[in-house]
Amino acid sequence: MASVLRWLWVNRNYFIIFITPFLILPLPLVVPTPEARCGFAIILMALYWCTECMPLAVTALLPVILFPMMGIMESGKVCVEYLKDTNMLFIGGLLVAIAVEHWNLHKRIALSVLLIVGVRPALLMMGFMIVTAFLSMWISNTATTAMMLPISQAVLEQLSATEADSDEKELREGQDNHAFELAEVNIKQALDNVTGDKPKNNPDMEAGINALSERRRREREAKYLCLFKGMSLSVCYSASIGGTATLTGTTPNLILKGQMDDIFPDNNDVINFASWFGFAFPNMVLMLALSWVWLQFMYLGFNFKKTFGCGSKNQGDKDAYRVMKNEYKKLGTISFAESAVLVIFVILVILWFTREPGFMPGWATELFNQNGQYVTDGTVAIFMSTLFFVIPSRLDFSCLANAKDEHNEDAEEVEEGKKNDKKNKLKGTPTLLNWKVVHERMPWNIVLLLGGGFALAKGSEVSGLSKWLGQSLAPLKSIPPFAISLILCFLVGTFTECSSNTATTTLFLPILASMATTIGLHPLYVMLPCTISASLAFMLPVATPPNAIAFSYGNLKVLDMAKAGFFLNIIGILCINLGINTWGMAMFNLGTFPSWANATNVTSTP
Repeated sequence: MASVLRWLWVNRNYFIIFITPFLILPLPLVVPTPEARCGFAIILMALYWCTECMPLAVTALLPVILFPMMGIMESGKVCVEYLKDTNMLFIGGLLVAIAVEHWNLHKRIALSVLLIVGVRPALLMMGFMIVTAFLSMWISNTATTAMMLPISQAVLEQLSATEADSDEKELREGQDNHAFELAEVNIKQALDNVTGDKPKNNPDMEAGINALSERRRREREAKYLCLFKGMSLSVCYSASIGGTATLTGTTPNLILKGQMDDIFPDNNDVINFASWFGFAFPNMVLMLALSWVWLQFMYLGFNFKKTFGCGSKNQGDKDAYRVMKNEYKKLGTISFAESAVLVIFVILVILWFTREPGFMPGWATELFNQNGQYVTDGTVAIFMSTLFFVIPSRLDFSCLANAKDEHNEDAEEVEEGKKNDKKNKLKGTPTLLNWKVVHERMPWNIVLLLGGGFALAKGSEVSGLSKWLGQSLAPLKSIPPFAISLILCFLVGTFTECSSNTATTTLFLPILASMATTIGLHPLYVMLPCTISASLAFMLPVATPPNAIAFSYGNLKVLDMAKAGFFLNIIGILCINLGINTWGMAMFNLGTFPSWANATNVTSTP
């Protein structure tokens, strides 16, 4: 029986794939309407996404099959949804992230900040959280965590080893001092021997020292186990929190941008890089600070003298600092390629901020967008990322020097030199990026996931499912808006613990848009906080890749992550709702129902 159950469990994905469609097939058969047929497709994809019985990207392709066969949308119109402006913004942002990772610029930035912060536990944790959050604003949360965790482990291991050496040295000196004090006793015992008395030994001395050494070792291991746990959790949590600060920081942010542009085409570009950063960055800083306080309380306590380093540095601090210093020295001096990538990155961010800042006309409005949204954040991202394939990775003038030297050589030597250096002369200077590197590191599956979400939203709109869902949720109008937002954030935050944040936002956002238009609520009032809540997956190792990486180091138990993550989820959701009801209300004018939401075809009859 046990072997049968084991076989069923191992092959569970096949059963889910083939049995699930038949279980929900009565829905379109009993209710033969476009809404029911679209509901069948959405429920099937939701179950496949939650169970991950198939790769998420493959599940995202199901609308290409189901919508045309069910008469919901034509195939050509479905396929167009898979590569939109938001996908271009995503690809451009990822190309920048790949260039930063390829030239190790992120590691140089991380180590530079950590060398400034120092190695005292609380400050070290703060430093790692700040660096990780900043990097994950621009590059993959997974890549950031994978880079930062080994550095934190190496520093803590050095601190532990130095403290162990210090304890051993202290015990050895104590033993030598004790032996010196017993010298006179030994002389007296030797004189007693002459008179026939036996020398007196102290057999308990060595046993006592060994017991003390063992007790200190256990205390040290327990202390550094807590530090390892706290540091691992701080890195993976800050990676998830940092990704919420920018529009390209994590996939759910881009899904919101795409859904807003698709469902509300006349929204006047209400969500762009600058407006998102204006709301989400202060919220990220608040969440990061409270997360640091919570992890500090759980794993380090509040002994300010020890954790904040009041007083002089000890040998352990100096050795741990030396570890980070050596890692930084291994990077060498900053290269031309790193400088070029940094300059392109800074220019890209400036162009994003100034394209449409909101409080004044941006450069895109003045130059290109007088009669429509011709230039978007995606345009800027693709333009700047294209430069990585144009600019050389180094300034190489060796060919000019070789030409001058060859001019002074005789014909025979020149001919021989040409033969020997033929291969070298055929190779030009490589650019900052090449397609092989991009192909290996680009997560193309996320592009398909984004497209699948847009196709689902369009199918819901065309079939009338969005309108039906909105009408069904009309009774929520009697509940205060802040309560609706809070309840929905907790619902999304719970759901995202068991499903990917991409799938969660893809499924929830069209429903939330329909609900908001039906009850006369500003769509962003519920869509924006729920999108950020989808990134707050802190409780389980499988909830998000950064959690899984931290868990793989072996220091954490599931209970450790669940205990710390449960309260962080609550802290994060409360911070988001505080933001949406204060500066978010002023930024997006959330107190009034916008005209562009009223004019949308979400509520129109298909």
